[in-house]
Amino acid sequence: MFNYKIEVATGSFLGAATLDCVSIVLIGSHGESTKHGLNHWGKDFVPGTVDKYELSSKENLGEILAIRLYKEPYLYFPEDVWFCNYVAVTSPNGQVYQFPYYRWLSGYEPVEIPEGKGAILVGDIHPIIKAQRRRELEMKRNTHQWKTYVNGVPRCIAIDSVNDLPCNDQFSFMKKNSFSYNAFSAGLDVKVKGLANCMSSWKDLNDIKRVLNIQRTPNSDLVSQRWKEDTFFGYQYLNGINPVMIHKCFQIPDNFPVDNDLVAASLGTGKSLHEELKNGNIYLADYSILHGLPTNMVNGEKQYISAPLCLLWKTPQDNIVPIAIQINQIPGEENPIFVPNDPEWDWTLAKIWVRNAEFNVLELVTHLLHTHLFAEVFNIATSRHLPMGHPIYKLIVPHLRYTLEINILARTQLVGPGGNFDQNSSIGNGGIPVLLARAMERMTYSSMCLPDDIQARGVESLPNYFYRDDGMKIWKAMESYVSEIVHYYYTSDEFVFKDPELQAWVAEIFKEGFQSNKSIGIPSSFATRVELIKYLTMVIFTCSAEHAAANSGQFDFFSWMPNAPGSMRQPPPTSKGTTTYQSILDTLPAVNGTAAVVATVSLLSAEPLDRRPLGYYPNEYFTEDIPKKFITEFQGRLKDISRSIKERNRTKNLTYHYLDPEMIENSVSI
Repeated sequence: MFNYKIEVATGSFLGAATLDCVSIVLIGSHGESTKHGLNHWGKDFVPGTVDKYELSSKENLGEILAIRLYKEPYLYFPEDVWFCNYVAVTSPNGQVYQFPYYRWLSGYEPVEIPEGKGAILVGDIHPIIKAQRRRELEMKRNTHQWKTYVNGVPRCIAIDSVNDLPCNDQFSFMKKNSFSYNAFSAGLDVKVKGLANCMSSWKDLNDIKRVLNIQRTPNSDLVSQRWKEDTFFGYQYLNGINPVMIHKCFQIPDNFPVDNDLVAASLGTGKSLHEELKNGNIYLADYSILHGLPTNMVNGEKQYISAPLCLLWKTPQDNIVPIAIQINQIPGEENPIFVPNDPEWDWTLAKIWVRNAEFNVLELVTHLLHTHLFAEVFNIATSRHLPMGHPIYKLIVPHLRYTLEINILARTQLVGPGGNFDQNSSIGNGGIPVLLARAMERMTYSSMCLPDDIQARGVESLPNYFYRDDGMKIWKAMESYVSEIVHYYYTSDEFVFKDPELQAWVAEIFKEGFQSNKSIGIPSSFATRVELIKYLTMVIFTCSAEHAAANSGQFDFFSWMPNAPGSMRQPPPTSKGTTTYQSILDTLPAVNGTAAVVATVSLLSAEPLDRRPLGYYPNEYFTEDIPKKFITEFQGRLKDISRSIKERNRTKNLTYHYLDPEMIENSVSI
C-alpha cells in the first residue's frame, strides 16, 4: 500500500465552512486513486482550520498532477457552499504537492484543481494537464459569456443581476454588508433633512456646507475654501481626480482665437503668448469630446452641457493657472473667451463650466470606461482563456477581484436608465452611449500606458505633478515584478509566441474589449516577452493604481458641488458682464441633485471592508519559492514608495495620497 497524507485548508471568514460531505481523488501520472471521503463527523472544514487525512492506494500514483474534489449532500440538509483555500498532498516518498484554489465550491459538480506550479502549454506537457485545463476552461466559458453593453464600447458579462453571478465573482459577505451600510449611511443625511425632494436652487452656496454633513475630510474642507482660486483650479489638472486632461500646447487651436492682447494681463511677465508657447509654458485642456452631446431632463427641466477649451499657463512660481476659457468649441460673438481680469462672476462661471465638463469626462470616460469597463474585459477574458495553472492567471487574478459585481451595480444603479446619472447629470442615458462610443474612437494604447501617456501629453517636466511622479514609481515597480515573473516562466520569446492560451487571451481582449480596432495600437497577439511585460503592466496598473487615481478622491474634490457640478440648469452666457451671483445659483444643480451626487461620491470614495491593498496577496497562487521571492521584493518596493509619499505629504496642507500603495486597492471593486 502507498500512503498519502492530505491537508485541506478552509477559508478563515464567516460562512466558509460546509456541512456537505467532501471527498477527494488524487490524479497522478500513473493513475487515479479511489474516491476518499474527508469527514471526521462534524469536525471538518471549520473556518480557518487545516484538516489532516490519510489516503491509501494499492498502486503508486506517480507524480500528483491534479486532484478532484467532490462536495455532496449530507443526509437531507440543503446544499452548503464551501470555501477551500488549498489542498496539500504528501506522497510516500516525502514529496509535497500544493494545490492552491481560494475559491468557493458550490453545487455538486466535481472540481479538478491542478498542481500549483505555473505551467504553459509549450513543449512536453502531460496529457492529464492538458485535459484538466480544457475541461476547466469549457466550464468557465459557459458561466462567463459576452454581451453588448453599448455599441462601439467594450462588451461585458452576459448577466444582468449580481444574484446571477457565479459565487466566486460575487462580493464576500463582509464586503456586501459593508457596501450596503455605506450606501445607507451616505443617503441617510439626505433623506433625514428632506433634501431629496427639494428641487429649488440653493439660496446661498454656504448652505451646502451647513446641510450636507455626510462626511468631511481635510482635503474636502480645503476644496470648499479654495475652489475659486485660479491656482487651485490649475492644481486639479495635476493632482485632482482627473489628472490626465492637460496637454502641452505648441500652437493655439484654430477654433480658439486667443491672441496676446487678450492674455497679456494674465501673463504679466513681460513675455508674449508666442514666447511662452515657444518656452513650453502653455498647456491646454480640450473637452471637444462633449461637443453636441444630447442632454438630459432633471426635475422636469432641460439641462445643458458645454465642450470648453481652457488655456493654462505655468507661472514663474511653478503654478498652473487658467488664462483663457472658451465655453464652447465653435468661436463667435456669442461664444466669448473669458479671461481672469473679466468681472468676478463672469470668470467664476466660466471656470464652473469647465469643472462641469471635468465631472462628466472623469466619471464616464476616465473612470467608467478606462478602468471599470476594461477591467471587466480583462476579467472575463481571463476566466475564459487562462486556467488556474497558468502563470499569467496567477499573476493577474488578484487584480480582478469583485470587478464583475461592482460593474453590474454600476450599470443598473449608476449609469443605466433611471440610475443616478440619468436622474441628476447633464448627460443622461441618452448621452452616455454617445460619449462612450466617442471615447473609444479616441482610445490609444499609449493613453493606457503611463510612461507613454506622459510623453504624448508633453508633461514630463511639469513641476509638482504628483500623479505623474507617484504613478511612474508604481508603474516601474509593477513592470519590474511582471518582468521577473514573465522571464521565470517564459525562457524565450518563442515560448510567448507559442503559448496558445496566452494568445487566445489577448486576441479576445482585442476583439471584445477594443472592438478589433487596429488604430488603437494595442496588441492582438504577442511575439516577444517585452510586448507581454508592457501589456501585463498596463493591465495591473489599470485595475489598481489608475482606478484609485480616478476614484479615491471623488468625495474630496466633488463633494463641494460648485467645484464639480453634475449638471447645469441654464445655458452658457453669450456675452460678458451679464453673470451675477444669483445667475450662478440658478445655473448650478438644484438642492436634490446636489445631495444625490454628494451621496454617490461619498459611497464611491469609501472602499468597503474586505480590502486588499496593492501588493497584498494573501491567496498564495504561486507555490514556487522564486516567484514568492519576486512578490516579497515587489512588496518591499511598494513600501518604499508609500514611505516617500507620506514623507512628502507631511509638508502639504492639500495632500495627494491617492497613489499611496497602502491606499490603492488591488482591483476595481468599488
